[in-house]
Amino acid sequence: MELSQVRLLVTDFPACYRFYADVLGLRPQSGAENGPYEKFSPHAGSAGVALQDRAGMAGVLDELGDTATGHRSLIVLRVDDLDAYCAEIAGRGAEILHGPAPMTDRMRVAHLKDPEGNLVELQEWLLLRG
Repeated sequence: MELSQVRLLVTDFPACYRFYADVLGLRPQSGAENGPYEKFSPHAGSAGVALQDRAGMAGVLDELGDTATGHRSLIVLRVDDLDAYCAEIAGRGAEILHGPAPMTDRMRVAHLKDPEGNLVELQEWLLLRG
């Protein structure tokens, strides 16, 4: 078994597409800016984040037609230089809600939200000290 993606159900597909492609800089698989589906991959690794139009999936599972409320997910992306990446994406429109700040003695994090309110955590792994 292999994890291929985490898929987010979204209502404003174009806004979320722009966020993951243009703001975070993830690579879209096909360029389907208006959906109903797109997978985004980082420049390293094989797993990805995908967007799925919520209305289209409601045709499969009726309950998905309901408006989503609250925090439904947390996407975690590892970066090499958290401060530089946060500055870069803030320049492209990201609003950093928290951080960069230490989370543990081995990790620094920053948090932001995509246009649908999904939480995104950016992590910088630190070498063990001592």
